[in-house]
Amino acid sequence: MPRTVQVTRYVTPLREGGSMPAVVEADDDGMYVVKFRGAGQGARALVAEWIVGELGRALGLDVPEIVFAELDPVLARTEGDPEIQALVRASAGLNLAIDYLPGAANFDPLAWEPDPLLASRIVWFDAFCSNVDRTARNPNLMLWHRRLVLIDHGAALYFHHGWDGDAARADQAFPLIRDHVLLRWADHVGRVDAELAPKLTPQLIAGIVGQVPDAWLDGPDAFADAAGQRQAYVDYLLRRVQQRGAFVGGIADARG
Repeated sequence: MPRTVQVTRYVTPLREGGSMPAVVEADDDGMYVVKFRGAGQGARALVAEWIVGELGRALGLDVPEIVFAELDPVLARTEGDPEIQALVRASAGLNLAIDYLPGAANFDPLAWEPDPLLASRIVWFDAFCSNVDRTARNPNLMLWHRRLVLIDHGAALYFHHGWDGDAARADQAFPLIRDHVLLRWADHVGRVDAELAPKLTPQLIAGIVGQVPDAWLDGPDAFADAAGQRQAYVDYLLRRVQQRGAFVGGIADARG
């Protein structure tokens, strides 16, 4: 199970993010970037952060530790900004937080050339997860201790906004992979497909999805209950693996 921490201090907002995440301190004396379930994207963004981040870690990609973060709305009293006050109050309860990486620098494709094999793994993974947010404008990649670290997966699994649970969407290619910041280096996609796909087992996917809290699955949708919604995610992701020829071929088309 993921660790759960209690947020003890709101440090500073990260206003470059559309959902205005923030650096916070927790009761384990750690610093985290918290993603608020009361933000505009709602709890679905937290679901995507958890599922995609943990799948990436299971595939050997560098993803900062993800924890669940309990937030007391009383913290809003110490903030002078009414927008922050409203966001904290709307996010009372269980949120998601990512380990803060002090000194990390944004990835710049003009200043640092990635290893083609690593680039291929990341491109394959983002096509699998339908991640629309790894572009040159907003790479969501950090350089930390000479490692390329993947962050901010709230915009992945974009199909699940207004989703009715239909797994047939998993059969589709991902045309937006053409905008991926690492696409031009991803010349080993066939090799990494054979390497990564077998790791996405039913047991792995079900285990990660099974840890999504009920509190993040309470939005209006076509699902009878949280268990049914979790199963729909599992079914979709497993079908995505099985029918991966569509998105793998889409990567080849985008490179061509």
